[in-house]
Amino acid sequence: MPNTARILLAESDAVLRASLAEQLQHEGYEVVAARNGEDAAHAAGAGHFAFAIIGLENGDGVAADLRAAGLASPVLLLGAGSTTQESLAKPFRFSALLARLHALSTHHAGSGDAAVRIGPYTFHPSAKLLQAGQRKVRLTEKETNILKFLHASAGTVPRDILLHEVWGYGPAVATHTLETHIYRLRKKIEQDPARAQILLTEGGGYRLSA
Repeated sequence: MPNTARILLAESDAVLRASLAEQLQHEGYEVVAARNGEDAAHAAGAGHFAFAIIGLENGDGVAADLRAAGLASPVLLLGAGSTTQESLAKPFRFSALLARLHALSTHHAGSGDAAVRIGPYTFHPSAKLLQAGQRKVRLTEKETNILKFLHASAGTVPRDILLHEVWGYGPAVATHTLETHIYRLRKKIEQDPARAQILLTEGGGYRLSA
């Protein structure tokens, strides 16, 4: 878990919020603090976070609002137990909070179907779904696998590699299958498919924008 990760901290207690933010920043994290659910949802929709820590009443409801706003990362509730989220009872030691964040990070990274951020969308591989606010984009299995491989590669992937990984084709196969799928995928996710901003062509291959 890199200590440069961004954390969304939503806590109504001003003293506790300031104390946690200071301690997390001392550990090297970048902290965006919110005092209520509305501020937290606005922050979740505007940027990527490695974790969300919620110390508000109705934590499950706030977590659901953050998911709807595009949050794809693990959520830790501070306070009463939750049936849907990880929780840490108050009061707690800061070392216990760090240990719980580490455990969440390990579990989240170990899931190949963990939701991730792609451009303005939250990508849910297991559901074959991209979501941006209330907008939902349904994907085919091949489209899902293309996005999964490109995201995992974090760089330009040559055409032949994508054909092999997604379809199992060898380098000598002449086909426009990949180009057809890229064209259809761009029509689904780009505002202007002719001027792609998310799924880019580069150096004889494809990559996702940073």
